Amino acid sequence: MRFVAALLLCCRLVHAEDLLIAAASDLAPLAPKLERAYSEKIRFTLASSGSLKQQIENGAPFDVFLSANEKYVQDLAAAGLVSDATIYAIGRIGLWSPNGSVNLLTDLTKKTVTHLAIPNPQHAPYGVAARQALESRGLWREVEPKIVYGENVRQALQFAESGNVEAVITSWTLLIGKGILLPEEWHSPIRQTGAVVKSSGQAEAARRFLKFLKSPEAQQVLNNGGLWSFKASSGHI
Repeated sequence: MRFVAALLLCCRLVHAEDLLIAAASDLAPLAPKLERAYSEKIRFTLASSGSLKQQIENGAPFDVFLSANEKYVQDLAAAGLVSDATIYAIGRIGLWSPNGSVNLLTDLTKKTVTHLAIPNPQHAPYGVAARQALESRGLWREVEPKIVYGENVRQALQFAESGNVEAVITSWTLLIGKGILLPEEWHSPIRQTGAVVKSSGQAEAARRFLKFLKSPEAQQVLNNGGLWSFKASSGHI
């Protein structure tokens, strides 16, 4: 009987659907690496945290929500739409200029800089952090007329890569190796938070994935890709 039970369990695992993960766009460079590192089948949908939150509120069939803003997860938890929330990493922002003309935040005030891209703060936590960084340096009012908003961190970067803007402030995960890391003291902590979507039919698999995210193997992937480990004694919300 034990052999039969084990065989049935094995068959269920083999035929199980991929775990669907709604993830903030800052994880775009890391998603393939996490897929390779994880032992089960997972599939990422990448967008701004606010957009994904809205999709979950509208009944999108995700199993896991990985938000760059813990408040979005808190709101969904309060509405009874997610559970098992946990902070698994800390995000940072960086500054990059395609032509190398912007090396300091104050360079954004130069007349030669006519456009700056940042993610839209209305639904992208990294956009909120970008604005806070500019405000903390007393630059927001002067720079605001130059700002072009991307729908998410990736689109903001694409504006710079295409040459349509002179500089971009976006997630460090997209700029690592070419941009300038901005001090974390300039903005509120970007707490990357994961949770199980309650409508998921694979709740246990979702919990296993969240546990994996905090494992040494996954943390190494995240750290190498531009995220910092969350070192609080308890990462649960």
